[in-house]
Amino acid sequence: MQSLINILTWLRSDGRHFQIIAQISFLIYGVLILGWDADWRNYLAIFSGVILAQGMAIRFAGFPIESLKSALITGLGLSLLMKANHPILFLSAALLAIGMKFITKINGKHLWNPANFGIVAAAALSGDAWISPGQWGSSAIIVFIVGTAGLAVLSNIKRLETGLAFLLTFAMLEYSRTVLYLGWEHDVFLLKLSIGSLWLFSFFMITDPMTTPNNRKLRIGWAVAVGATSFYLANFKFINGAPFWTLFFFTPFTPLLDRFTPAIASFSWKKNTETNINTQKISI
Repeated sequence: MQSLINILTWLRSDGRHFQIIAQISFLIYGVLILGWDADWRNYLAIFSGVILAQGMAIRFAGFPIESLKSALITGLGLSLLMKANHPILFLSAALLAIGMKFITKINGKHLWNPANFGIVAAAALSGDAWISPGQWGSSAIIVFIVGTAGLAVLSNIKRLETGLAFLLTFAMLEYSRTVLYLGWEHDVFLLKLSIGSLWLFSFFMITDPMTTPNNRKLRIGWAVAVGATSFYLANFKFINGAPFWTLFFFTPFTPLLDRFTPAIASFSWKKNTETNINTQKISI
């Protein structure tokens, strides 16, 4: 019993612990149950890239060893969502994702979610990398697993409202168009929402505390705007992975929004508390 209590205490001591475990579980599920084409060279390229880049930051820039947890989360995000034709593209995405954190950092926060930046940059620059929503299928069990784990993770890191605001906005607009306007069956609407990558995005990417506004009300409005824009790009511009592209262009506005709002609280992974931005540096 004491061992279980110790494990739970350790999990809750840092918001990244449960997220890492959840993402590893998703990756194992994809490879073993969904039958992904798991080329070990791609995973080797991803994790070599994130560890190398983060390790250099630890060695030469004095970042804490615990920042490797964030790098691991980035590597897992790339593994779960990105597809490419060559391992070098996965390595490039990993290096770009981690490198971006140190080059573009304002007031302790990143301009882009690392995994989001790596995926979009690789897709835009190479033409041989892409976001793969279809690899998760539309099984209800995927929605349940990702949704449940996501809720648990976000409740732990106090960013639950961000993912829900995005998802509800996207869902309501999709329902209005698909069912109310076009008159299609509810099954079509449910199929559009039963995509694993959408749920992963909602609970593990848009909720990144290092790229979302500090002010809670502003975060909700920001997430609603991302959801509405994603809906428009997906349905009227037919952009694959629209939420990922939308987030890429929205997160650079976060430092500006933080500057012109009265909120002074910033997020800290350790002990899952929010502290005054003037007294504690945000860890990465």
